[in-house]
Amino acid sequence: MRARCVMVLGTTSGAGKSWLATALCRWYARQGLKVAPFKAQNMSNHARVVATQRGAGEVGSAQYFQALAAHAVPEVRMNPVLLKPEADSGSQVILLGQVNAELTKMPWRDRSETLWPFITESLDALRSENDVVVIEGAGSPAEINLMDRDIVNLQVARHANARCLLITDIDRGGAFAHLYGTWALLDKTDQALIHGFVLNKFRGEASLLSPAPEKLFTLTGIPTVATLPFWREHGLPEEDGLFEDHVQPDVPITRTIAILAYPYASNLDEFESLKKIPGVRLVWVRHPTQLPELNREDWLVLPGSKHTSADLAWLHQQGLANVIHTFAKHGGAVLGVCGGLQMLGQRMLDHHGVDGTAEGLGLLSLETEFSLTKTVRHREVQLGTMAGPWAALSNLTCQGYEIHQGHTRAIPSSEGLRSDTRELSKDLMWQDASGQVLGIYLHGLFENPNIIAALFGAQVPTLDTAFEGLADCLERNIDHGFLKQLIA
Repeated sequence: MRARCVMVLGTTSGAGKSWLATALCRWYARQGLKVAPFKAQNMSNHARVVATQRGAGEVGSAQYFQALAAHAVPEVRMNPVLLKPEADSGSQVILLGQVNAELTKMPWRDRSETLWPFITESLDALRSENDVVVIEGAGSPAEINLMDRDIVNLQVARHANARCLLITDIDRGGAFAHLYGTWALLDKTDQALIHGFVLNKFRGEASLLSPAPEKLFTLTGIPTVATLPFWREHGLPEEDGLFEDHVQPDVPITRTIAILAYPYASNLDEFESLKKIPGVRLVWVRHPTQLPELNREDWLVLPGSKHTSADLAWLHQQGLANVIHTFAKHGGAVLGVCGGLQMLGQRMLDHHGVDGTAEGLGLLSLETEFSLTKTVRHREVQLGTMAGPWAALSNLTCQGYEIHQGHTRAIPSSEGLRSDTRELSKDLMWQDASGQVLGIYLHGLFENPNIIAALFGAQVPTLDTAFEGLADCLERNIDHGFLKQLIA
């Protein structure tokens, strides 16, 4: 195994592990090294489609982006286990890119022994084929109630003899206590794996931190090797959850895009590029009181969902279903993506216990039938002739991906808000008679530069620009010799 392993651990979730791991992937790739990312088990409803020997599979979005940063082809070995939450106490298990029903039903504490051989085999294979493997941990390695079943952090670090960085979010406060407390809860053999502390999201002059780093070194023997700035505009999509509501300063707002943030919303990273468009205000909505006044040029977006029927019920409970109907009735633009598309139809049928039977919002004359088989694939599509606010997309070619369980078809119109529904692309895209309501299965629409140019007349920075910016940040804030020493 020729690859050296550099691992990023965190004191908490959201400390900046994905950010730093992605930056390290690009920095080491810049040195002319062959680099691959790795995360043993990721829990996220943000997933991407990659090629596999069986056709196509899923990996966490973070490892997908890290692979691109490393100039590597994303693959399932980089994230052998992906957990996709579909209830407060349950997740769908994706093993090497494929849904595993047996593991999904298994109590989570019983999974580790079964999953560990797949994790080590994937990691060992990547090590045999690369110069450097950048490993990302999950949560905190010091969760003492989970340590005996933790197959993401210390067990991986030991197996790979990884040289670890421990990162913390100083903007939250208590950063030095987090670093010391995390280190102190580790066994001495595991403490020896930590080679440096990293302070993330710092505002101000780094010299003002003294004497805390020095005292921390006295207590632990571990240097604070970097203080990274608080940087909102780095351009890397969030690994999970919502990114901040956004509007560019000093630019008049020309369009508000309101995205409905239901509990099991998925693949929200595909809207990241909309943050970068001048004049666009992007807001997340969980309750009608959070919704700004919308005009006809504005959009309401129903994103993907890992539990469509539950999220649809949530829309009704919050009073947002009525908001969607009213907005569409008065000529507003409504977009439904994947699970959002399914909600816009007349009904969802579930004969296999996949998601749940439910009446839809009725804005499109569609019926979705959930199936046991999951559709996972890349798509290149030529859009048909489109109407209304989406007319600028007519006949454009775009790329994206599908991840969904269920098949949708047009049905005879019922009495409701919309009378006719046109299929724009077979089994993929539909529009109502007015042209205002559009439903698509295709994720990644707004990651196509030609789509952004057609809809907004704008160009946005590419992901590669973001990766270069992350590596530049490391260049400025971490000693180059230390980074090379980690892989010596």
